[in-house]
Amino acid sequence: QVQLVESGGGSVQAGGSLRLSCAASGYTFGSYRMGWFRQAPGKEREGVAYISIGGVTTYYADSVKGRFTISRDNGQNTLYLQMNSLKPEDTARYYCAADLAGRTRYGGRWYDEGSYNAWGQGTQVTVSS
Repeated sequence: QVQLVESGGGSVQAGGSLRLSCAASGYTFGSYRMGWFRQAPGKEREGVAYISIGGVTTYYADSVKGRFTISRDNGQNTLYLQMNSLKPEDTARYYCAADLAGRTRYGGRWYDEGSYNAWGQGTQVTVSS
C-alpha cells in the first residue's frame, strides 16, 4: 500500500536550516505530484510547497517563498524540503502528501489538503528565537 514517511525534523534556532525528507513506497512515485503541508498547534493545516511530476514546476506559500525549496529525486522515490532562514513561526508538524488522483494538475489548488489523498505521519519542526 501507499506509504509516505517523513524525516529530518528537529529543533533549531531562528536563522537555522533543516532538510526534510519524505520516502515514498507502494506506488510509482515519479508519476505523481507532491506537496508539503504544515500544521501548527491550534491552526489549520496549510500548504507550504508543491512540485510537479518532473520537478520543473514548483509553488510556494508566500510565507516561505525565498526561504524554502521543494525538490524530488524520482530515482530514489524521495521528496525533499530544504528550509533555510527558519523563523519561530515556522514551528509546526510538517507532512508530505501525494496527489494520486490528478487533482493538482497544472498546479490547481495545490495548497488545498483536499487535493491530496495520501499522507505521511509528519515530522516536528521547532524553531526557537
